[in-house]
Amino acid sequence: MNNRNQPKNLRRDLETIVYDDIDSCPYIKGNASRTPMRYQHRRLSSEEMDRSFSSGDRRVGFMLYHPECPNCSACEPIRVPVGSHKATKSMRRILRKNSDLYVELGIPKCDEQRLNLYNRHKFERNLSANEREMTAVSYEGWLINSCQETKEFRYHLNGELIGISIVDIGAYDMSSVYFYFNPDYSSRCLGTFSALFEMDWMRKREMRYYYLGLYVEQCQHLSYKSRYYPHERLIQGDWKRFETSKTTPEQARQIK
Repeated sequence: MNNRNQPKNLRRDLETIVYDDIDSCPYIKGNASRTPMRYQHRRLSSEEMDRSFSSGDRRVGFMLYHPECPNCSACEPIRVPVGSHKATKSMRRILRKNSDLYVELGIPKCDEQRLNLYNRHKFERNLSANEREMTAVSYEGWLINSCQETKEFRYHLNGELIGISIVDIGAYDMSSVYFYFNPDYSSRCLGTFSALFEMDWMRKREMRYYYLGLYVEQCQHLSYKSRYYPHERLIQGDWKRFETSKTTPEQARQIK
C-alpha cells in the first residue's frame, strides 16, 4: 500500500481539488513541482487527522496537500516518535537557556502584535522570497481557518510574547504547521526549543508522533529537521526509521 495516497476515510465527495498545476519547485532550483490542493468540506475528526498526517499531508487553511511531483521525490514527510527521542548535549543547553520562558496553549488568533511579529520574523530572517507583508486576511486564511483542531503555543519572556507555534492536534499525533519568533532573540534558538518543548508536552500526554513537515536534503531551510533522532521519513510510500545521523536510507528500518 502506498501511504502517500489520500487516507481511505477521506472520501472524494468530502473534498475538492481546487488547484493542480505544475509549478517551479520552491526547494530545488530548476525542478518542477506538483502539489494538488484538496479543499475539505467538513472538519476532520482527530482519528482522521492522525491518518492524514501519516499519509504525508500538510495543511493550509481548509486545504490539505502533499507533493506529487512528476520527476522528483526529494520531499520526504518527517516525524519524530516522541517517546524515543533523545535530546543531544546542544539541545539540553538550549532547554536550559530557555528555562525562564513561560509557555501557554490556546486558540489561535490574529492581532496586530502577531502580525508584526510574523512579518519581522519573515523579513529580518530573509525568509520573504520577495513576498509582501502578511495581512490579517492572509494570516487567518492560512493559519487560523482550519479543517482540523488547531491550537497555538505562546512563548513569553518576562511577559513579552516572543514566539508563536501553530499546531494541528490529532488523537495521538501532532503536526507543526508554522513557528515564528522575535528575531531579537535569535541567540536563544527558539525554533529548536519550541520543538523540544512541544515534544515534551506530547510525551506527558502519552502521544505518539510529532510531524515536522517536509525534509529536503538539498534545501538548507528544510534539511535541519533531520537533527532530531530517532526520526522517521516517508520514502516512496513507506515510513522508514533513522536511528542516528549515520543511518542511510538503505539502512533505515521500515515501519510496519
